[in-house]
Amino acid sequence: MGKRYLIFALWIALVLIMAACSGDNADNGENADSEEQVFIFARGADSVSLDPAEVTDSESENVAQSILETLVTFEEGETTVAPMLAEEWEEAEDGLAYTFTLKEGVQFHDGTEFNAEAVVSNFERWMNGGADQFPMYGSVFGGYEGDETHIIDSVEAEGEDTVKVTLNQVKPTFLKDLALTPFSISSPAAIEEHGEEYSANPVGTGPFVFDEWLRNDRVVMNKNEDYWLEGYPKLDSVIIRAIPDNSARLNALLSGEVDMIDGVDPDNVEQIENSEDLKVLKRPPLNIGYLGMTVTREPFDDKLVRQALSHAVDKQAMVDGLFAGQAEPAKNPIPPSVEGYNEDVGTYEYDPEKAKELLAEAGYPDGFEMELWAMPVPRPYMPDANKVAEFLQSSFADIGVTANIVTYEWATYLDRAKKGEADAFILGWTGTNGDADDFIYSLWHEDNIGDLNSTQYANEELNQVLEEARTITDQERRNELYREAQEIMHEDPPIIPLVHPTPLLAAKSDITGFDPHPTGRLMTTKIEFE
Repeated sequence: MGKRYLIFALWIALVLIMAACSGDNADNGENADSEEQVFIFARGADSVSLDPAEVTDSESENVAQSILETLVTFEEGETTVAPMLAEEWEEAEDGLAYTFTLKEGVQFHDGTEFNAEAVVSNFERWMNGGADQFPMYGSVFGGYEGDETHIIDSVEAEGEDTVKVTLNQVKPTFLKDLALTPFSISSPAAIEEHGEEYSANPVGTGPFVFDEWLRNDRVVMNKNEDYWLEGYPKLDSVIIRAIPDNSARLNALLSGEVDMIDGVDPDNVEQIENSEDLKVLKRPPLNIGYLGMTVTREPFDDKLVRQALSHAVDKQAMVDGLFAGQAEPAKNPIPPSVEGYNEDVGTYEYDPEKAKELLAEAGYPDGFEMELWAMPVPRPYMPDANKVAEFLQSSFADIGVTANIVTYEWATYLDRAKKGEADAFILGWTGTNGDADDFIYSLWHEDNIGDLNSTQYANEELNQVLEEARTITDQERRNELYREAQEIMHEDPPIIPLVHPTPLLAAKSDITGFDPHPTGRLMTTKIEFE
């Protein structure tokens, strides 16, 4: 009898276990369609700030683009201006005023209303700041409130949903400038509530609501259930992780730990394309990777030295060896896709003997010793700065120049380079609005020394050309001026233009709705899993 009881008890236990397992499977089947869609994106570095008005780095901007929005934006895949928080706009005949009609019924994530007063409040915040607080505003709009060069005369609310911006002078790129992420509209109430801590507590109108930021690890954002664009976003949450090492980031994708990565090493393209579960995404190259030379430091204050180093680099060999063909050699400070590109500017041919002659003429027949700064993170314009630095180090050694490679944490790297503390540094730029002004004025006009002009370059002839190009709307005349600017920078080079890479991303094959925009932005609104 005891044996029978034991068998019966074991049979009952087995039935119960099977029933439980069956129940679990049934639940999974019933809820399969309702499972949360969590999108995990891995990038090479953490954000500096989550308030895009404070920064110029794309790692910060790419997070902000899910949380905050601008008055206007760019069409998918293009740099043509499209509506966003402004439904429509009207430009005055003289080009000195723009009147924007705002979307109605939009709320910030904190429940406060998005309206004309909120837009005015944001502009007043930017224009009453300074270069240390809001660097992009001063760079784009010629300064701040009270500066003679400040081109915005006034920003006024004309009713609940109408904003008028009046300019002191014509600005041909004005609408494109407003599409830049640093000019995203924040909740005035949140700015007042958080004060100096707002940079870690952003509140906007975007498709996702900020949840948490674990520095050097991840930013978590959750779906905005009251988003103004019907049917979006598709995802329930977006997590943006920082994984500095290219190989580790790729391994995270291969293992399914993340869903998309940027900064793909060109050498890994074939491996990714051979996987049925993954796909390669390519952005149109709207960028420049370069070696900046700080012209206020010896011996880089002599243009002959800068010309000599320019002749020491075999750019085609670098592209073939380090970029697996996913780039083209650069000769100008803007990419060929930008209007005004000067095809007639000559290139610094690879000529080590010419380089040595120029060094001798400059008084350095035996070369010299220098520091060569290499970025610690991959960027779309420079997937692996360390490899490029080693290539340049070897190239310079061939002409008697000893280059010692150094690096710093990303935020420190940017800060110290801006202050002119590097001899030479690897850096680059991804175009934000597709205009030559965005490259040349932003990075090499004298007014931007200490900010984006890390080379400390001050060329009066170049300044005058760039300033004139900012005051006219005749695009062909602007193109002539930018072609002239490239000739000036070729003769008196503050940089060695290196490459225009094709920025590569990789993702799971079932991801749809992602726009590999040429500006490098990460728009998550329409992303979903098939």
